[in-house]
Amino acid sequence: MLAIVCPGQGAQSPGFLSPWLELPGVEDHLSSLSDVAGLDLLRHGTVSDAETIKDTAIAQPLIVAAGLLAARALFGNDEVAEPDVVAGHSVGEVTAAALSGVLTETEAMLFVRERANKMAEAAAATPTGMSAVVGGDPEAVLAAIHGAGLTPANMNSAGQTVAAGTLEQLAVLAANPPAKARVIALQVAGAFHTEHMRPAVGALEALSPSLHPENPAATLLSNFDGAAVATGDAALASLIAQVSRPVRWDLCMKTMLDLGVDSLIELAPAGTLTGLAKRAMPGIATVAVKTPADLDAAREILKTRTLASGATARGEGA
Repeated sequence: MLAIVCPGQGAQSPGFLSPWLELPGVEDHLSSLSDVAGLDLLRHGTVSDAETIKDTAIAQPLIVAAGLLAARALFGNDEVAEPDVVAGHSVGEVTAAALSGVLTETEAMLFVRERANKMAEAAAATPTGMSAVVGGDPEAVLAAIHGAGLTPANMNSAGQTVAAGTLEQLAVLAANPPAKARVIALQVAGAFHTEHMRPAVGALEALSPSLHPENPAATLLSNFDGAAVATGDAALASLIAQVSRPVRWDLCMKTMLDLGVDSLIELAPAGTLTGLAKRAMPGIATVAVKTPADLDAAREILKTRTLASGATARGEGA
């Protein structure tokens, strides 16, 4: 069983889209996505510096666009197998919604444009941020996060929880880290997936009547509890609500294992989610599609899955 996963904010790096522009049609595709986003994604994905693409209003549309470009490059051949499961981390859930057919590409870019702008505005209202807590006893980690007045905004795995809140609260946590744990400040400009983002939720609720969500064509997992969402309306509601509620990527990975996922492909800008999968989902095949050079390895997984599906349909290997 194949899962396609889409990373969230922070996965971007300067120039990461440059290799993709060597593929036919990518520049035109990126130009059309830029028009919808109201941003020069070509420039931001190739020459903008790290500080520029850290800006939430730029980072989020850039990441969703990258995933859509990589998906078209990977699945452009009608003979390859489509994924069984699709999931995205934080803003990557917008990419996943488009890949599963819940939103069109245009709707996904309209949604992420509004999401990014309103989350940036909310972040500017109060100096906030996020820090990863790596290692330590999970219960002790949560106790330290709550003790500092912070929110466990991303529960990525048993060994990695991201705390979010004001800069003063984050300083308290950094000065009093849980035993055997490291506190690492993240390069994001806001306390995402907390009550600090509540104003953005209202803006997305106002946008939702203009969207026309379809039921997902593949199993689409929600960041809220790792469970599958059955309808387009439920998927859109989940996308809106996750802006101010914690991301449970640990539960998404558990659901994938429960469903029998044995191979996982992470779309650009890839690396973070395959790293988590290697630790929390041992034994599964993973490919991080960082550049077009990684497409062949991803296609091998698709080819293997297609051959296996054909054998099963013929009654072989039963």
